[in-house]
Amino acid sequence: MMTRRAILAGSAVVAAGAMLGAAEAQARPKNKPKPTVVLVHGAFADASGWNDVAARLIRDGYPVIAPANPLRSVSSDSAYLASVLATIGGPIVVAAHSYGGIVATNAAEGNPNVKALVYVAAFAPDKDESLIDLQGRFPGTRLDESALDIRPYAEGLLDAYIKKEVFHDVFAGDLPRAATNLMQATQRPADLRALGEKSGAPAWRSIRSYYLVAKNDQVLPAATQRFMAQRAGSQIREVASSHVAMVSQPGVTAEVIRRAAEK
Repeated sequence: MMTRRAILAGSAVVAAGAMLGAAEAQARPKNKPKPTVVLVHGAFADASGWNDVAARLIRDGYPVIAPANPLRSVSSDSAYLASVLATIGGPIVVAAHSYGGIVATNAAEGNPNVKALVYVAAFAPDKDESLIDLQGRFPGTRLDESALDIRPYAEGLLDAYIKKEVFHDVFAGDLPRAATNLMQATQRPADLRALGEKSGAPAWRSIRSYYLVAKNDQVLPAATQRFMAQRAGSQIREVASSHVAMVSQPGVTAEVIRRAAEK
């Protein structure tokens, strides 16, 4: 038969365990909502480039929005994205690719709901920097004037497309040509004015950031990506991919976004 001392000792253990369990329960946030993930595409692309990443995040229970970036100018595109962010209640993580980075950097500034920025081979400019300033900071880009088709679309206004013959090697060299042929045919152009337009105050100065460096990028040199990430104090991860890391490496990209969302 169990002695009185053993019964009392066992009761003490049970009580201590119950108290510990209660403390752990109190420490865990109740019904903490997952942040909404906003995926911002860049130039020469559309939101479908985020499809595989979005599918992973949706499967994990994250609300996801991938708005259409107008690609008209830094100021107007940033204002548009800021208006989208303003409609979202609760915490937000903004993940941006390429030109989308300068748009997100401006649009997220001053929005208290944006808890993290994720740059995927993206421009993360400081105040008064332009895409041209950053793209030429270190050697290595193959996206120069010779790689572009320029088409007028209104009086005095010009759109830029990446030429068919260089699209695969310059933009997405680690994807099958069948895929890049379709991407090239459906690419959305960027207004040339956006290339030289100066950025405003950067949101990364007040919002924590993460950066996925595409080591084999032929558009935005990896050295430039590392420079911007280090300057912003971003948590950095590198992946052996072309410029479109979110397409060729969706699992790694989604993992970086999850890390930003879960902190």
